[in-house]
Amino acid sequence: MILLAIHILIVLGLMVRVLLRDELAATSRLAWIVVIGLLPYSGVIIYFLFGEANLGYSASGRIAAVARQIQSHKQDLVPAVPDALPAVPERYRSAFAYSESINGFPALPGNAVELMPDAASARARLIADIDAARHHVNVLYYIWLDDETGTNTARALIRAAQRGVTCRVMADGLGSRKFVRSPLWKEMEAAGVRVAVALPIGNPVMTVLKSRIDLRNHRKITIVDGEITYCGSQNCADPEFRVKEKYGPWIDIMLRVTGPVVAQNQLLFASDWIAHCGGTLQDFPVHAEPQKPGIVAQIMGDGPTERRLATPHLFSALMNSAERSVTITTPYFVPDAIVVESICAAAYRGVDVVMVLPRVNDSKIVAAASRSSYRRLLAAGVAIHEFEGGLLHAKTMTIDGLISFVGSSNLDLRSFDLNYESNLLLCDADLTRQIMARQDDYIGQSSRVRIDEVNAWPIHRRMWNNAVATIGPIL
Repeated sequence: MILLAIHILIVLGLMVRVLLRDELAATSRLAWIVVIGLLPYSGVIIYFLFGEANLGYSASGRIAAVARQIQSHKQDLVPAVPDALPAVPERYRSAFAYSESINGFPALPGNAVELMPDAASARARLIADIDAARHHVNVLYYIWLDDETGTNTARALIRAAQRGVTCRVMADGLGSRKFVRSPLWKEMEAAGVRVAVALPIGNPVMTVLKSRIDLRNHRKITIVDGEITYCGSQNCADPEFRVKEKYGPWIDIMLRVTGPVVAQNQLLFASDWIAHCGGTLQDFPVHAEPQKPGIVAQIMGDGPTERRLATPHLFSALMNSAERSVTITTPYFVPDAIVVESICAAAYRGVDVVMVLPRVNDSKIVAAASRSSYRRLLAAGVAIHEFEGGLLHAKTMTIDGLISFVGSSNLDLRSFDLNYESNLLLCDADLTRQIMARQDDYIGQSSRVRIDEVNAWPIHRRMWNNAVATIGPIL
């Protein structure tokens, strides 16, 4: 009886805590109350492990301090260029302005952005840039494997460090957990590469007691000499992705960027590095000159220490700006109400909305939650295509043949609330047409989902999809 009374008090206490959390959406609050109330003991444990996006007091304090430092000295570090918003058509300016409100990074003119032809070409170009580096190379990946891609990248960094280039390498403690314990990681460190683990797990029990173990750094950033940066979805791994080989190949997209916006990605990397390893912003120089002719672009970084719902609000602003067409590709689609409603609203007002998702996902839970939204989207007039050529991992959004959004963020609640992400928002008709051509290639390897097909799903499948979606806010 005493244990039962203690359990009831704990359950009621957690429910009160959930009800007092003003930042939670009503759907998330309801999902947690259901889990805590209906799963004896395990519901309490689940909330304790995953209920709150908490990095721990000391880590949160360090990250907040670095963010304040960046905002205070940003003008000294970002090259002085004219205001780029007048170069953006008026209907899209509010989305760029909202993006600036997240990190304080404005839209900058004078950038050169090159779409890499494929994963192999992107990696070869990146390694060539590292081999040509004169001053420094900064690299951050969520997943780094010791396969051909991971090994070749590590060898290039070792060569650079041995000729006197300052090399900083950061890999996520969970996504790269095997690599950061590998001989190759130690070899990089012995060669003079400065290595660091982002959000290290260390002792799992202590990590769980102090923070959430599933708060991860999902960014993919490379900066060479403060002049070149890479943005996109590609981790430091072969497309075959041998740790999940049966879902491969992973289909990614990468952009090579030069120009003033490189400084923003440098600051994003610096915020992660200084928070974990110390140092000052003066350790991260930028030499990026404006390119002529140039593209208007800005970096958008998100994470659990940024303003809540920043990414879905930006997504909604972009959807609301669309006049003719929107095409979206994402591997993981577990949307909140903001995202679903903005997609449906665009389709209802006549925008040609196309979504491309993987037919076979490496997460059955994510696949079920994604398909729970199909009926609503199709009824609104959204065209849904399921990619069959592997796992479509490219995260892209194109609008009206002019605006592109490319990066590491998925359209799921994990990217919205739990992961540190990095993305590039740009305005340019030629590059957007190139990205749209890549999206068309994906569609060409896909099968279109029809409303009659969804209506024919058996009851048990619909119940499973909707049950998973119900707890989507806590996935």
